Amino acid sequence: MDKLLYDELVQEIFLRLPPPSSSSVSLVSKRWLHLHRTSRTSLTLRLTGDDSTVASLSSLLSHYPFLSCLSILLSDPRTKTTLADQLLLLVCTFCAQLLSLRFLAGPVSVSSLNSLSTACTQLTSLCISLSRPLFLMWIIGFPKLKDLSIMVCSGEIGVERGNDYGVFAGEDSDAELGLESLCLSGIGAGDWGLGWLWRSCRKLKKLQLKSCEGVGDGGSFSSFTMCLQGVQEVELRTCRSILDGVLLKLAENCDSLTSLLVYDGGSREGLLRFFSQCRCNLQKLDFRLPLDLKNDHLLAVATNYRSLSSIRLQSCCLVSGEGLKALGTAVSSGLEELALINCDVVEREPGLLSTLGQNLRKLRKLDLSYNELLLDKEFMSMLVSCNYLVDLRVRGCKRLTNASIISMLKSCKCLESVDIMHCGGIQAEAVESFVLNSPQLRRVQVEQSKISDVAKTWASHKFIEAVA
Repeated sequence: MDKLLYDELVQEIFLRLPPPSSSSVSLVSKRWLHLHRTSRTSLTLRLTGDDSTVASLSSLLSHYPFLSCLSILLSDPRTKTTLADQLLLLVCTFCAQLLSLRFLAGPVSVSSLNSLSTACTQLTSLCISLSRPLFLMWIIGFPKLKDLSIMVCSGEIGVERGNDYGVFAGEDSDAELGLESLCLSGIGAGDWGLGWLWRSCRKLKKLQLKSCEGVGDGGSFSSFTMCLQGVQEVELRTCRSILDGVLLKLAENCDSLTSLLVYDGGSREGLLRFFSQCRCNLQKLDFRLPLDLKNDHLLAVATNYRSLSSIRLQSCCLVSGEGLKALGTAVSSGLEELALINCDVVEREPGLLSTLGQNLRKLRKLDLSYNELLLDKEFMSMLVSCNYLVDLRVRGCKRLTNASIISMLKSCKCLESVDIMHCGGIQAEAVESFVLNSPQLRRVQVEQSKISDVAKTWASHKFIEAVA
């Protein structure tokens, strides 16, 4: 029977198998093992970094000739550049058809990146680690690159003044890169080499800065504004020292911004100035600012951004019900997503959720995770008004009970995805009833011990994904 099926047909069947079954087919026969490998287009590898790593990777990659997406990670982040270069050269040798490469096996050299650009000419997405000083002109060798992520490894900061990107060149040497998404992690205040990059990224749509203390030394910050004109999404994670400057430049130079995320490191004055001065048509706000976000910020948002479709607040313990109610009233016509994660105002002010629910009747996504003292009464008072929810998350709300599940069934008949992990008061019988009686349900996250055999069988027949 095995020989009656053409190779192409068997490979097509393999591609349609779910991940748990896909790996087991390679055990059937040597032929199926070969066909399974040659049908794979995506592969993720975690390596140990010992003496046999290079030989093992060489042998492995030789069996997967049609990879378009590859991720390589090393368990020891202190790997030397020499080993990382050896591994990257193997990728160059065996993976010429790559479209996406995530290579976090240690810092790589410019020479190995030049080899990669010659071998993998179709790359559109690249994630790598670099050591200091930063040399970035190699990016020109990837003309199809749209998504670039660079992690700067710890080490000595700086390079001689005047060497603005690894080579001495004039102002007319700026390139026109096709990058649409750029993520930089670990940039130091004394790092040079960013000015050329900012000046060359005129097509950016998404910018992410993580754990950055600067955007480059010398003239780089003035060059930074040159990449902002068409940016639509900005994410700033743990960038307290540069937050004011970045937000000010955004307010002055970017009128296309639709999404802003700020985590773990803000400035009360800088945020308030941004909300008051920026004239962008913001659609999404996502903040995790335990000590920096206050009511005056929410009131400024309510005044200037009434067309918001998504608001996500995490651990924002200085806001009160007054600010949230004002914000809810202002954005009532269009808000589709609300997250109040680990925000004690949810537990501290009775009636808040009820008021928000009455103002936000068009909500489709609601996340109240990790409000450990949230009670059924408060939660249910909001659900009564939120009849169009498709995604609901209350992970870690330990006080919720089976009564909340009954309310979800009565009020939220459109639910497709639910997360009720670590809700100690919700029992297995309530989970079973919810799975059996939710007509649109496609995914539920709950402890395995709370999924009865009846619920498992029903979920299997109705293609409901039960995730533990």
